[in-house]
Amino acid sequence: MWDYSEKVKEHFFSPRNAGALDNANAVGDVGSLNCGDALRLMLKVDPDTETIQDASFQTFGCGSAIASSSALTEIIKGMTLDAAMKVSNQDIADYLDGLPPEKMHCSVMGREALHAAVANYRGEEWKDDHEEGALICKCFAIDAVLIEDTVRANNLSSVEDVINYTKAGGGCSSCHEGIEEILVKVMAERGETFSPHTVELKEEAKPAEVKAPKLTNLQRIKRIETVLDAVRPQLQRDHGDIELVDVDGKTIYVNMTGACSGCQMEALTLQGIQQKLMEDLGEFVKIVPSRAGSLSRAASHP
Repeated sequence: MWDYSEKVKEHFFSPRNAGALDNANAVGDVGSLNCGDALRLMLKVDPDTETIQDASFQTFGCGSAIASSSALTEIIKGMTLDAAMKVSNQDIADYLDGLPPEKMHCSVMGREALHAAVANYRGEEWKDDHEEGALICKCFAIDAVLIEDTVRANNLSSVEDVINYTKAGGGCSSCHEGIEEILVKVMAERGETFSPHTVELKEEAKPAEVKAPKLTNLQRIKRIETVLDAVRPQLQRDHGDIELVDVDGKTIYVNMTGACSGCQMEALTLQGIQQKLMEDLGEFVKIVPSRAGSLSRAASHP
């Protein structure tokens, strides 16, 4: 179990500024469903002063991703765009009284979303795709530029640090040599020598599919139903409910009914349920409302 601060828990269970933002004139999308994390940051910017009047987010990720996104929106509201661009991922972590080392990549994703949103507002091109040969970690689609920037900004000095801050190298480990080359280069710039050592991947960092026992389709459905039954009483207390519609590979289709249908917090509710499903099944899955055009589908596909 991660050692979360009380402030991380607070922003996870009661996130600020969650949901779509009406009249947003700056939008930043980062991450990928394939990597297990995705974030959309929306800003309402005063065109005369370039001050951020309001900020909101939609995210598909773990509790730390939700808390980091919530913290980011609170930090930047009232700032000018130039001032907001100076907010670092460490500022986000500090605002939350710290993040577990293994979850620092969530604060990095928040910083990237902010830069993407500012570029969007200013009509500049911001891309997180990769030129030929620039992709270092194929498991999580992390390129050399992001790794270099993160190593410099956070004074990183080991492959394990890079895994914690970017997720690069946390899958099959075949990219560790490429990460080491970046560390050698950046550490030499600051007069340090890189000392390589074997990284023992933690179970939490390994792909869930590797450690998960093979379940039959019937067993998976029964496990999914058990998780939904466990959260159902809480939803029913708020006059809502959830029902399983279909399971297609790693995609689980559900219906949110009653007060839960169309609720502003629907996306976050589904994210919490999805996290429970992944922990129980031991594999990455995504939970999707069966109806089209819902808030949660927008959150899952920024």
